[in-house]
Amino acid sequence: MAAAPKTRLSPPHRAALEGNPWFTSIPRAQREALVGAAELLHVRRGAMVFRQGDTINAAGGGFYGLVAGSIKISSLRQDGREAILAVLEPGNWFGEITLIDGSPRTHDATALEALDLLVVPPEAFVQLMRDGVFANAIAAMLAARARMLYGLAEDATLRSLRARVAHRLLVLARGDATQSPHTRSNVALPQEALAMMLGVTRQTLSKELNALAAEGVVALGYGRIELLSLDALQALVRTG
Repeated sequence: MAAAPKTRLSPPHRAALEGNPWFTSIPRAQREALVGAAELLHVRRGAMVFRQGDTINAAGGGFYGLVAGSIKISSLRQDGREAILAVLEPGNWFGEITLIDGSPRTHDATALEALDLLVVPPEAFVQLMRDGVFANAIAAMLAARARMLYGLAEDATLRSLRARVAHRLLVLARGDATQSPHTRSNVALPQEALAMMLGVTRQTLSKELNALAAEGVVALGYGRIELLSLDALQALVRTG
């Protein structure tokens, strides 16, 4: 990854950040301090932003803000099986855990397309965390992610596969990690990637999606799933 000099954000970059609920919840002074501490990186498609096991001192390490492109957060087993945990869209910030506890990166972060990425160096992140308002904002981010993880754990242990599919579609409709208050009617994600998120085979997922399509709950297209009835999906999640 090649770094560009620190610069003012372009209007599209600024709009991406301002569209994220977590970022806009922070007072303006702390938002500007965060952006002002970052460098803008341009990352090619397929490049690894960081790898599982990277230390805090690894090249390019820091707290990241995605302003263009999309990133896959995943884990790869020794047998080659991959689990996709989240797909990050512009506006999301990530990578704070290693900077907080000093332990290695927990997962891989891979560019699904060319990226524009803000990177706050570790030493600058430490300085930002000395501000109580910013530290509280980071705590709120971690709390929201913990709630999401508990929800996914509940899915895996208590819900049927049909309910798990419905829940994940609803999460993706709100931007996955973004969790926007606004729900989209389309999920732009290949079925193979959704299967990896759910930990099932592509064939098993296809059976569930086709059943939902037959009931008029979703419509299937190339690389996308249209959500025709949010109420029906929510009912599946409630009944499990």
